[in-house]
Formats: sequence, structure tokens, C-alpha cells
Amino acid sequence: MPPGTAPDIGPHIQAVTVRLTEQGLTVGDGGAPAARPANGRYVAVYFDPGQSLSESLADRRTMLALGFQLTCVAPTTTACLWVAQQVRHALHRPLVVQGRATWRAEELGGPYVQRDDDVSPPFFYLPVQYRLQST
Repeated sequence: MPPGTAPDIGPHIQAVTVRLTEQGLTVGDGGAPAARPANGRYVAVYFDPGQSLSESLADRRTMLALGFQLTCVAPTTTACLWVAQQVRHALHRPLVVQGRATWRAEELGGPYVQRDDDVSPPFFYLPVQYRLQST
């Protein structure tokens, strides 16, 4: 990364999305995917803008902390928890971001599985928060 350049969140977002897809999950960017899978299981990803942090007192802002929420969706509670477990498996290893050293994504948790009765048939969802850091 050239001096004076802030870390780019784009490759980090791509790394998360690729890893989830490699785990066999269907991923929607900011909501349900355009083509929902027949089994009704998917993950909707939501990213924050990230934070560029100082690595030292010299104020070189090369560290990046990126928060994101993965909302696991499925037709039953058990299937929803299965999706959440697949997400956990996918993010267990550190992500690969070209030119960056990444920490393993930190799972910050979320609420219990919830049922959405505003759609027919109803579905279940579980938002889980994560944080990814790199330098």
C-alpha cells in the first residue's frame, strides 16, 4: 500500500463473499439474493464502511477494522442454525486479501433465531455480527 493511502474495503468484502460461496452458501448483497435457492437457505451480507486505524504513534493509518452482519435465512429454525454454522465454518480460517495480513474474523454474536410472519410462508432469520481486521 503506497504511503498516505487508506486501506481499501473492496477486497475485504470480496474475500468474505468468496469464502461464503466456497462454503456452498448462496449470498445476497444487502438483502435476499436475486435468485433464491430452492431449499430457501441463504445469507444476506451487510458491511459497514470500516475504520482506518493507526498502527503506531506515527499515525500511519494502515490498519483496517471492518464490521459486517451476516443474516442467515431458512424455512425452519434448525435450517437457519445450520446456515449459521456453515458461516462459522467458512470464516474460521483467516481470509486471504492480496497485500494484507488478516486476522481471523471475530464473531461478535447476535440475537436468537427469529420468525418473520410478514411473508408467506414464514421464514426464520438470524443476524450474526462479525469484525475483520487487517494490516
